[in-house]
Amino acid sequence: MRYAAVVAVVLAVLAPAVAVAAPPPAGPPPTAPGPPVPGRVPYDCAKDQWPWGCLAQCESSGRWDANTGNRFYGGLQFWQPTWKAFGGLAYAPRADLATRDEQIRVAEEVLRVQGWEAWPVCAKRYKLKGRAHVVRSGESLVSIARRYRVKGGWKALYKLNRKMVGEHPERLNVGTMLKLPKGAGPGRLVTPVLPPATSPAVPAEDAATGSPSLPDVSDPADSRARAASTPPPVLMGPPLPGPPSPSPRR
Repeated sequence: MRYAAVVAVVLAVLAPAVAVAAPPPAGPPPTAPGPPVPGRVPYDCAKDQWPWGCLAQCESSGRWDANTGNRFYGGLQFWQPTWKAFGGLAYAPRADLATRDEQIRVAEEVLRVQGWEAWPVCAKRYKLKGRAHVVRSGESLVSIARRYRVKGGWKALYKLNRKMVGEHPERLNVGTMLKLPKGAGPGRLVTPVLPPATSPAVPAEDAATGSPSLPDVSDPADSRARAASTPPPVLMGPPLPGPPSPSPRR
């Protein structure tokens, strides 16, 4: 009897317990929302930081260090005076020597002033038009509307960008790309620079400051007349040719 009791105890210890389903693992913590993308963009490159990845793919086959000797540099094909005029020298002597993020930061400055027309061929390919402002930390619709002297103030700016901003105009995500209405002010004056047909020339500089000279805007009527009669400057190079297609086998 004593032997049988010992055996029963041993078997009870060794017997597997009833299986109980483990609680499901906790999911990953929610990530902070990034800047919204306007609808579904029907391009494979749109996943690569739309629209900059697509523009770079069109302009330079996505080579952010492109320097082919055509006098335009980097993934977005900056002309050197453009790189200088829009603050690129704070990052690198030329665009191809700067990081991707630095090139995009300078391109955002170009976008505010010149608009997507600075990349005439590639912007047309991706249906990008007009000027835009990329939201920085601490900015609001009120401050942006004031900066560009938007007619109708922040409400007009919000109406134009409601799909991007959402139902809470008091909340802006850093990195959101806001459309600027036609007639918006420059936000910051920058000397327009035009790529020449032969050799590039550096924009005229102020002898006292060494900074690019700003246009005379003492008479607003004259400025508007000049803007109406002058075609918008093209600040970027044409797209680089893609690799040749392989010859068919015979």
